[in-house]
Amino acid sequence: MEKEVRRQHLRVPVLPHEKAKIEENAKSAGVSVAHFLREVGQGYEVQGVTDYERVRELARINGDLGRLGGLLKWWLTDDIRTASFGADTIQRLLARIEDTQDQMAAVMKNIVRPRADR
Repeated sequence: MEKEVRRQHLRVPVLPHEKAKIEENAKSAGVSVAHFLREVGQGYEVQGVTDYERVRELARINGDLGRLGGLLKWWLTDDIRTASFGADTIQRLLARIEDTQDQMAAVMKNIVRPRADR
């Protein structure tokens, strides 16, 4: 199958701040300016890539949950390493797990919320 080659060009005059905004939006979506303008111009919603900074934050939070869950598992199995854990320590651990889950939910909500709402 032969690949279609784009040979038609559109010239669209823009102001400097408009150009900057279009370039910023394309970069946020992880696509070229041409791709961005083609998609938007045809009425498509541009599907962007997830912000890598937020993905790293989710990975950090996930690691925290894993460590906290590991401590809880040791305690539940009467592991010698957690013999000194009292009920108050476990309550604090469970509270930290809940807080960490709340952090993760907030980051995920920020990722899926459309950029215009931010």
